[in-house]
Amino acid sequence: MDIGVVLQTNPPASRVVELARQAETLGFSHVWTFDSHLLWEEPYVIYSQILAATRKVVVGPMVTNPATRDWSVTASLHATLNEMFGNRTICGIGRGDSAVRVLNGKPTTLATLRESIHVIRELANGRAVDINGSTLQFPWGRDSRLDVWVAAYGPKALALTGEVADGFILQLADPAIAEWTISAVRRAAEAAGRDPASVKICVAAPAYVGDGSPESMAHMRDQTRWFGGMVGNHVADIVARYGEGGGVPTALTDYIKAREGYDYNQHGQAGNTHAAFVPDEVVDRFCILGDAKAHIERLEELKALGVDQFAVYLQHDGKAQTLEAYGETVIPAVRDTVTAKS
Repeated sequence: MDIGVVLQTNPPASRVVELARQAETLGFSHVWTFDSHLLWEEPYVIYSQILAATRKVVVGPMVTNPATRDWSVTASLHATLNEMFGNRTICGIGRGDSAVRVLNGKPTTLATLRESIHVIRELANGRAVDINGSTLQFPWGRDSRLDVWVAAYGPKALALTGEVADGFILQLADPAIAEWTISAVRRAAEAAGRDPASVKICVAAPAYVGDGSPESMAHMRDQTRWFGGMVGNHVADIVARYGEGGGVPTALTDYIKAREGYDYNQHGQAGNTHAAFVPDEVVDRFCILGDAKAHIERLEELKALGVDQFAVYLQHDGKAQTLEAYGETVIPAVRDTVTAKS
């Protein structure tokens, strides 16, 4: 299992670059960032600095969307970074949340998401694509390679992911929900004539390593409760679309009944004022909290479900200790073992 990290592009950008550099040194494989250009700094500018300061990590948005950039621009950004740094980018994409809602927009349709994935992937992999009646291609980008991974929760989005995506991003670490979503993606891939194993699986969630004491657990829950509020935005959309039940596990939907609203000015922030409705039980299921042993146990459970990567949301006050604990203890424990002699 690969281990990635998800950063916010808060100023100073140099701090983001330094965290990415530390993550690579500690064995993390991917550095992802939020992509919401009003709430935080522009990620693609920062990616160039991360890539220049590192040797191996793969970088990309978790997640971008089809609405705030022309699709050919998104493809060009990735292809340019690939030309500069040797095919070390990845594109996570979804229908859109904070980046569009802050502008009083709405998430795109799944049909638009599907079309954008095709255009971005074809262009960023050096191939020609038809856009607005013309066949277009980057004459300078033939050697670029880019995988497009889709973030999804609802049944139709999961089906789209299995049909067209290179990877699936599930933004929560509940094994039961992970099993349901992964199964849905794999069924859709098989129905589309694809090898289900060809779709990579990434689970992303806050992870905080502490000593596991009651006091430590209470602090870690308070620092990561924001995540249940963020996920609740997407769950509310699912409930509005499919109704309560609707084939979606109640483990995903029931907890938002007490949700009253959301303030995007506090999006992804520890200690925000709109996540009080998220109970401790949901925080414990959606995030990974506790000592290193607890993290390893959960990751092994996810790995057994076919998860290829776990990406650590690092939006809390324990960044340094969590990165170090993962590098020293967790990553070696979940990495496939190779012996010098057998």
